[in-house]
Amino acid sequence: MNTADYLIKKLEELGINDFFGLPGDYNFNLLYAVENNPNTNWIGCTNELNAGYAADGYARMRGFGAIITTYGVGELSAINAIAGSYAENIPVISIVGVPATTCIENKTMVHHNFQDVDYYKFMEAHKPVVAATAYLTRDNAKLEIDRVLKIFVKERKPVYIAIPIDIAKMQISDREVSYGWSSDDEVLKAVTTKIVEKINNAQKPVILGDALVKRFDAKIEYKEFVEKSKIPVTNFLMGTNLIDMDYEKYLGGYYAGYKNPQAQKALEETDCLIAVGPVYSDLNAFGFNLPYKINNHIAIYGTFTYVDGIRFDNVKMSDVLEEVTKLITPKEIYIERGRIGYEHVPADNEDLTSKYIYPRLQEFIKENDIVVAETGIVPQGVCQIKFPHNVDLQTQTLWGSIGWATPATLGICLAKPKSRVILVTGEGAHQLTALEIGNMLRYGVNPVIIVLNNHGYTIERVLSDNPHDKFNDIMQMNYSKFARIFEGDVWSTKVNTAEDFDKALKVTQIMNKMCYIEICTKAMDMPEITEAAVSDMKTRSKSMEKSVPEQYCVQKTEEKVEIEPEISCNIDFETTVHRGFDL
Repeated sequence: MNTADYLIKKLEELGINDFFGLPGDYNFNLLYAVENNPNTNWIGCTNELNAGYAADGYARMRGFGAIITTYGVGELSAINAIAGSYAENIPVISIVGVPATTCIENKTMVHHNFQDVDYYKFMEAHKPVVAATAYLTRDNAKLEIDRVLKIFVKERKPVYIAIPIDIAKMQISDREVSYGWSSDDEVLKAVTTKIVEKINNAQKPVILGDALVKRFDAKIEYKEFVEKSKIPVTNFLMGTNLIDMDYEKYLGGYYAGYKNPQAQKALEETDCLIAVGPVYSDLNAFGFNLPYKINNHIAIYGTFTYVDGIRFDNVKMSDVLEEVTKLITPKEIYIERGRIGYEHVPADNEDLTSKYIYPRLQEFIKENDIVVAETGIVPQGVCQIKFPHNVDLQTQTLWGSIGWATPATLGICLAKPKSRVILVTGEGAHQLTALEIGNMLRYGVNPVIIVLNNHGYTIERVLSDNPHDKFNDIMQMNYSKFARIFEGDVWSTKVNTAEDFDKALKVTQIMNKMCYIEICTKAMDMPEITEAAVSDMKTRSKSMEKSVPEQYCVQKTEEKVEIEPEISCNIDFETTVHRGFDL
């Protein structure tokens, strides 16, 4: 088959049925390949940045996502979205249609070029934000596709493939290739033995789960490990609801010293932390106030594991969890569980505030819902909700690119068409990408969209020296009317009081269409935890303006590590020193 058909077929086999992007004369052959495949669909977006965000949302649900853009102007427009996917281990493939091979070889100045023609500059620009790149030629097309897709599957990070017009139509072999990989059996046995020994000897072990459990498709193995071990369990923000919140050993989320002292106390007293898929960032971990020593804990990542600072490579997270679960001795540890979630707050005719919004959302969310929380103050309110069974919370807390959530919701809805999807976004972020509402209507998806209108960038108001700085203001819109400018079936409303918000949420449950609710609060309204956490972050930032403490630096070391008495090898591993804690 031709190159374009082969690539689309292999991606379809990975579970990608919807391809996001915009058309351009250099990528038409790729779009025909999508449309000619009976199992794939082309999803046109408003711009390439939105398409990248939508592919990111899709990949969070399906395991993998794809965006197709045109050379130069299209791919560079999408690069921020690709960078966000790279930061958060979201496997999105960026496929770029580029000019014909003769133009490349002769450095012909066709459109979308610089005057100093260099057809590889844009691929070079992508190298820091993808796990692999390839520029297809007559000689390497199939080999490079297969090489890049193997990395795509293993690393769960974005990859980049540039395909010239003529190469897209060139015939290549369609010989089957497996992109899967297996753990190294000897390393798996060695790391499993060390983990089991460490846990069995511990008196106060604690499990801390986080986002990479989802990214590396290990939720089932993680749940079985937690329940078999009977070890108390908590999570960072992006790991919210990995474990059923009614589970008897669930401590609640970790919010540093700002909330939930039970989780804080457990981490302070643990003699064996098992961190599964952690992302140690300021907002995800509520600052760098971690009470345990990272250099003597267990950290299980997607393709490698640390035990006491020693890195074991080429072992799958799911395999490590499965093997440890088989061998571990269940613990009998008493835990003191505090209240998980918000208390009920009665509705009234007063102005809407966070003290009502998030408890009411807690009552509104049902089993199997997908909740998308835009970056800013929203995730810190949403993460404290006591979620029902099997609710999936998606945020972009590490990369934090405002505007991500609205197009990501389009991708999530298309990836999970039978699920109810609830988007909670601030109006400042929403303005960046709100035109994707039109494509939601175009493709027939019906999320519940809640736009928090607090008159500007509230999170930035708190961080800046003066909350009234003009640069944190934005143009006000009538958002509920904006949702109706598109040709599509949408119900929208604007609310200012708790009672009206309550009524609006009830209406959404009888509507078989997109529901769009604008909720209005005062400019400085925010969850209590946000005010405290951001204040501390602001103080830390000021202290670092004069000098950066040594513990913020990243160091690399090389050691000879003995895995087992009868097995030894040289392993390069990184020791990451972050706020005084060694990885």
